[in-house]
Amino acid sequence: MAITHLRSGNRLAPWWGFGPVATPFDRLVGEPAARWMPAVDVEETGEALVLTADLPGFTEESVEIRLENRVLTLRGEIGGRAEPADRHYHRRERRLRGFQRSFTLPRTVAADAITATFENGVLQVHIPKAPESKGRTIPVRRAS
Repeated sequence: MAITHLRSGNRLAPWWGFGPVATPFDRLVGEPAARWMPAVDVEETGEALVLTADLPGFTEESVEIRLENRVLTLRGEIGGRAEPADRHYHRRERRLRGFQRSFTLPRTVAADAITATFENGVLQVHIPKAPESKGRTIPVRRAS
C-alpha cells in the first residue's frame, strides 16, 4: 500500500532548476522560486498509514486538511504580522510562510475514519486501512 505524492501546490518558477542562477534572480525580483515545504514521513502499520509532518511555527488553527477524490491535501499559512510602515530591513528571511502538499491515497483506506492531531509543531494524520485490505486467513476444509 503506498501514498503517491503530488507536486500540485508547488509554485515553481520557470527558472527553478537553474540552481545558482535562480538565487540572484530571486533577489532581483524579490520572490523565492519555490515555496517552503514541510518535511513529511509516511509510515505503514498493520492497521493504518500514518502521515507525520513537521510544521514549526504553525498551530492547529493555521492548518487545513482536505480529502477529495482520494487526494489528501495539507495546507497551512502563518505570518501576517502587522509591522510599522517606517521599518526598514537590511535582510529579511522570516516572512509569511505557506505550503500545500497533496497525496493520493490508495483505495484500500477507510477515508471516513481519518483523524488528525497536532502537538508541538508536529501534525499527525492517522489513515486507517479498510477492513478488507488488512488480509485474513481462509480456513481450508475437507471436501464433502
